[in-house]
Amino acid sequence: MKIISDKNNLQVLHEDNHIIVINKRVGDIVQGDKTGDKPLSEVVKEYIKDKYNKPGEVYLGVVHRLDRPTTGIVLFARTSKALTRMNALFSNRETQKTYWAIVKNKPVNWEDKLVHYLKRNEKNNTSKAHLKEVPDSKIASLDYKLIASLQNYYALEINLHTGRHHQIRAQLAAIGSPIKGDLKYGFDRSNLDGGIHLHARKLNFLHPVSQENIEIIAPTPNDPVWNAI
Repeated sequence: MKIISDKNNLQVLHEDNHIIVINKRVGDIVQGDKTGDKPLSEVVKEYIKDKYNKPGEVYLGVVHRLDRPTTGIVLFARTSKALTRMNALFSNRETQKTYWAIVKNKPVNWEDKLVHYLKRNEKNNTSKAHLKEVPDSKIASLDYKLIASLQNYYALEINLHTGRHHQIRAQLAAIGSPIKGDLKYGFDRSNLDGGIHLHARKLNFLHPVSQENIEIIAPTPNDPVWNAI
């Protein structure tokens, strides 16, 4: 896969007339929020405008999001038709999302299916995983497997079945394996860059227009722990 980088260090993993896929860095916000920081969506708009000399406003639809401290695949729609169709694919779980996570505590089982009921706390922007249903909770399900044992950490590959708020972070914390750097979910210290070692590694989907099967793989960030895998 050819990766294109521009003046903003934007890593473009896939690009055509209908969609564009970016490898998000730690700290990037996908869409504007109350911080007022420049979102990735605006950076991508500028990239398209400069590359194609587009006059006026560039159309870009946000299909899904990643938490600010995470890295990896983010897909945007370049047409309203693509946005509608991609939204339907994500909503109907017709995409396959695979994540990699680095944890310090090895899970009891080297592979397992986790099912919890997540309840979101809006005040502190966290979700708590419960084994039984509680009021206002939503069911959350994922599969994980151990893919590497490092010197001090373990690497897990995760396939999501649902897409809940902070789902992977909350569910791994619930089994005693919080993600490296994730202070919010019980890891003992932060990463130097303020991020966490959770990476949206792979995305499989049918192209919204051509119906071609697309597989995107995002390289992990360049740091000693990721590089050890």
